[in-house]
Amino acid sequence: MTDFTSQFQAVKKSSRKLASIGDERVQDILFDLADLMVNQSELLIHENQRDLARMEESNPMFDRLLLTENRIEGIAKEMRQVAKLPSPLHLPLEEKVLPNGLFLEKITVPLGVIGIIYEARPNVTFDVFSLALKSGNGLILKGGSDADYSNRAIMSLIHQTLQKFNIPTEAFLLLPADRTATKALLEAVDQVDVIIPRGSQGLINYVRQHAKVPVIETGAGIVHTFVDAEADLEKAKAIVHNAKTRRPSVCNSLDCLLIHEKLLPSLPELIQPLLDCGVKIYADEKAFSSLPEIDLIQHAKGEHFGTEFLSLQLAIKTVKNLDEALEHIATYSSRHSEAIVSENQENLNRFLLEVDAAAVYANASTAFTDGAQFGLGAEIGISTQKLHARGPMALKELTSYKWVVRGNGQIRA
Repeated sequence: MTDFTSQFQAVKKSSRKLASIGDERVQDILFDLADLMVNQSELLIHENQRDLARMEESNPMFDRLLLTENRIEGIAKEMRQVAKLPSPLHLPLEEKVLPNGLFLEKITVPLGVIGIIYEARPNVTFDVFSLALKSGNGLILKGGSDADYSNRAIMSLIHQTLQKFNIPTEAFLLLPADRTATKALLEAVDQVDVIIPRGSQGLINYVRQHAKVPVIETGAGIVHTFVDAEADLEKAKAIVHNAKTRRPSVCNSLDCLLIHEKLLPSLPELIQPLLDCGVKIYADEKAFSSLPEIDLIQHAKGEHFGTEFLSLQLAIKTVKNLDEALEHIATYSSRHSEAIVSENQENLNRFLLEVDAAAVYANASTAFTDGAQFGLGAEIGISTQKLHARGPMALKELTSYKWVVRGNGQIRA
C-alpha cells in the first residue's frame, strides 16, 4: 500500500502560505487559468473522451462526466466570477475591548486543508480549486476512476498556472484513482482538516462511516415537489418539467412529484411534457388510475420513494393534504431541496417553515440550488447537514475564524 503521508504533509506545509498571497494576485491566477482552459479545450475534450469511451452512454453518470466546449466555457465563466468576488479572508466578525485593556478581534481564516472525494464530475476539479485558492485553503482531490484522464489533464493545467505565478503546486494534490488513496485520505487526521464527499448517497455513507477526519456531507439529493390543490397548473407544469428534465443527472433534479388528490384529473396534462421527454413514471395506485396506459407509466414500488434517480425517471405519490405531503417529505427527503407549488399563502408559509432542507422553494424549480445561481460563484458542494454550513458551500463557508488578542503587557491574576 502506497504511503501518502509525505505528500499530505507537503500539502499542509504549503497551504500555510496561501492566505498571504493577496487577493489581486489570486484574481490574476484564476483569470489566467480560465483563459488557459478555454485555449486548451481540445486537450481537455480529448482526455475526457478517453474516460467517456469506458462508460455506457445510458449510465446516469455519462452526462456528469461529459465535457464540451460550451461546458468548458461555462466553467471558465464561473471561475472568472469567483475571481471577482471579495476575498473571504481576514474579515473582522467581532471586536471588543476588555476592562483590562485587551483588544479582541475575531477574524475569518482558511479551514486549512480540504479533502474532496468525488465521482464522475471533472468540472468539480476546476470549481473546488478556484474556491480553495480564493479562500486560502490547501486541497487534496480524490476523483473517481471514471474521470481519471479528465482530472489529470485538468490538474496539469492548474499546476502549469501555479508555476507561472510561483505558487507552490504541492498545496494542490490529485491522488490516484484507487481505493488505497481513499483510505489514506479518510485517515489523514494530522494532515487534513475536513473532508467533503461529492457524489452518490453510497459514497457519502461510505465516507461518513470510515472517515477519521471531520466530514461535511454534500451532494445526494432526494428531491420532492408538492403540487397543492390550489396550484396554478401552468406554473406547475413548467416547474416540474424544468426540475426533472433540465439536467436529470444532477443532485437538484426532481425525484418525486407529490400531487394533491383533488388535482388527479389534471395529472395527465401536468406530466405530458415529461412524457414528451421520455421520462419514465412510477405512479402510486391513485395516480396510476388517472394516467393513460402506456409503457412509460408503471406501478410504483416501495423502493421508488426515497430514491435519487439521477436519470429520466420520476416517482409520483398522491396525498390528501399538506400534512400528508410534509410527512412524506420528512420520511424520504435527503434534506437537499424541496418545493411547493401553490397559490395558497398559508400553505406556502407552512411548507417553507416546516420542511427541513438546505433549500426550500415556493413556486420555483429546485434546479436553482447551485452556488453560481445563488450568486456565490462556484460551489464546493451542497451541504445537507447542519453543522458549520448548509446549502451551497462557497467562499464564506470555506473559512473558520480565530481570535486575535492585542495587549500591552497584561497578565492574569
